[in-house]
Amino acid sequence: MTAPAWLQEAGGGVHTIDTGFVRDRFDAAYLVVRGGRAAYVDTGTNFALPRLLGALDVLGLPRDAVDWVIPTHVHLDHAGGVGALLRELPRATVLVHPRGLRHLVDPTALYEGALAVYGPEEMARSYGQLVPVPAARVQPSSDGLTIRLGGSPLRLIDTPGHAKHHHCIWDEATRGWFTGDTFGIGYPEFDGPQGRWLFPTSTPVQFEPAALRASVQRLLQADPQCMYLTHFGRVADVPQRAAVQLELLDRTVALAESLRAAPERHQRLKDGLQQLYADSLARHGIAIDPAALAELLAVDLELNAQGIAAWLDRDSRPKG
Repeated sequence: MTAPAWLQEAGGGVHTIDTGFVRDRFDAAYLVVRGGRAAYVDTGTNFALPRLLGALDVLGLPRDAVDWVIPTHVHLDHAGGVGALLRELPRATVLVHPRGLRHLVDPTALYEGALAVYGPEEMARSYGQLVPVPAARVQPSSDGLTIRLGGSPLRLIDTPGHAKHHHCIWDEATRGWFTGDTFGIGYPEFDGPQGRWLFPTSTPVQFEPAALRASVQRLLQADPQCMYLTHFGRVADVPQRAAVQLELLDRTVALAESLRAAPERHQRLKDGLQQLYADSLARHGIAIDPAALAELLAVDLELNAQGIAAWLDRDSRPKG
């Protein structure tokens, strides 16, 4: 069967599924195949289900070949489709960060939290109704846990910073990390002469810049050859990609601090982030019209500004 455009071979038994969320090449799920057994890393939303299952059909795999469904964290663009997918996979177990487990078994709080951010119309349009995961079919990860997929090891580590319920998955076979949102965002529209431009994501509500920096540095200790980003795709030249986003993380913190008590803070955070990104892109050798940049990053600018504000407000609370 000819592979559709939304399914790409990333090498070493890793397949990138464009979930179709927001736009093309915005949100990825990964299907890892080893020795005839399969695992999904991230799922996208409920509306990704036809592509998730279609990838099995293209690769000639039965649904009972899937052993694991592993969301990197429980934000809905990564895990919104877990429950619906699991109903189609008779032998699969969900492996989730322990802080996120209860939200998959009972997604009420997860849904209500997203509803507060996005509103009812956007929730219905982009995410749909969340399907609970049976408690008997989900297990928590732990820092350093290793599972096997068709004899191939996958190791999970705790990576807070973007969210407290975030883990990343090390694939020894390709020497790559499935990074969720820990290693930032890099859309293919931002490929340039120096490679893919990446920027950190600070979406609500658990952004912690110091923890995020520590998590990125921990990923680098494995000397990875590549990173599999949910947003979007496989990237190489890992040290260079890390340097760009860590510099941006520092600049983001400085911008946030400068606007901590500013009037109209949300809009000024959005404007400041857009300028930071434009300046970084220019240093990266990528020329892009400001209006095009604002359109491509509209979702990210809004959510990153919200997350930074949540961090500033949390950080300013009296201690003790």
